Amino acid sequence: MCSFANKNMMTHAFHKFWLKVTAIVIGSFGPIFFFGAMLPTSQAAQFTLDLLSWPIDGAQHFAEPTTRFLSALTGGFLFGWGVMVWCLSVWVYDLAPEQVRKSVLIGLLAWFVLDSLGSIASGNTSNALVNIIVLLIAAGPLWKPIKTPTS
Repeated sequence: MCSFANKNMMTHAFHKFWLKVTAIVIGSFGPIFFFGAMLPTSQAAQFTLDLLSWPIDGAQHFAEPTTRFLSALTGGFLFGWGVMVWCLSVWVYDLAPEQVRKSVLIGLLAWFVLDSLGSIASGNTSNALVNIIVLLIAAGPLWKPIKTPTS
């Protein structure tokens, strides 16, 4: 009985830890695209888009103000989403672990579907493939619910 309880606590703690990993995966793209909003600091965002729209060919650039504006919006949304997941892991997860787990997974799946479909529609199918890797890393062990003594 005692080892079972410890195993459950480790699973709970591991899920809580993984939510922070998820937050970092999501939020780390925020500063990259924020700096893409300013031409002198846009190289990381340009490279990231070039990598995600494989092959790396230098076709992605941030010369247009509308591209930089979209980069600023994207950076803000991604950073804010990452911070929100981090806060859920710190302030809410212990109170409602299953609801937080499901909410984060549904958010990741919503991102995955819309981002992947948009990537394909815009001729950047390679990003849809990269999205699979990002989804698997961000979701990690959150795919499986924690086993409790009553389940």
